[in-house]
Amino acid sequence: MTEVNPYRAPQALVSDTIEQSGSLAAEPNAVDAGRSLAWLTQGWQLFRQAPLVWLALCVIGLLSFMVLAWIPIVGQLATTLLSVLFAGGAMLGCRALDNDEDLTVTHLFAGFQSHLGPLLTVGALYLAGVFVLIVAVALVSGGTALGLMRGGVDAGTAVGAILLALMVSALVVVPLGMALWFAPALVTLHDMPPVEAMKRSFRGCLRNWLAFVVFGVIAIVLAVLASIPFMLGWLVLLPVLAGSVYAGYKDVFLQN
Repeated sequence: MTEVNPYRAPQALVSDTIEQSGSLAAEPNAVDAGRSLAWLTQGWQLFRQAPLVWLALCVIGLLSFMVLAWIPIVGQLATTLLSVLFAGGAMLGCRALDNDEDLTVTHLFAGFQSHLGPLLTVGALYLAGVFVLIVAVALVSGGTALGLMRGGVDAGTAVGAILLALMVSALVVVPLGMALWFAPALVTLHDMPPVEAMKRSFRGCLRNWLAFVVFGVIAIVLAVLASIPFMLGWLVLLPVLAGSVYAGYKDVFLQN
């Protein structure tokens, strides 16, 4: 029988320490609008820790999307699902770097191995929302166009109806994006069910809407700059954005 030394210092597993420090807050935290710049800065720092691997991940991902783009309709749907899977893998890769571990190319496909079903569900729910929106807009604009051709609707009414449909679509697309933004991180890093992950992602974005407005403005400027040199800047911008999502997830969802 092994004797226990009562004077020995208490020991704890490193994994237990990491798990405790990364526990979820009961509700999303509210952060200052200026934190959006810090997220991008942290995303850049994560990129600098393994730039060559990040570049390889981007090339593989973009080539995968290019291949799927050749498949009509199905390819577009598959691209959305694959992007959610890749996002989950990127979050796992960011956590590895954050824990002073190595980022590898296999991280891009880590979502396939550990959270395939939940991530596909998140992507499917997002696609379902987009599909309902497209059908609704098509019914409104299509019916208006048909009425215009038959002479039952004047041009002013038709334009107004189409503009209204576009405005409604914009109001729906934004909440869908909010529900999707942090969902891959919550699914892969906390095993959260897909629906709950999308709900909590939406609440986190809504509670910090000003920070995300600032983030969006800066991201648009960076996207324009990244597109100037033959789109090559996106090979850097995409990993930085992935790292910024991870940094934002830690700020908004983890206990302080």
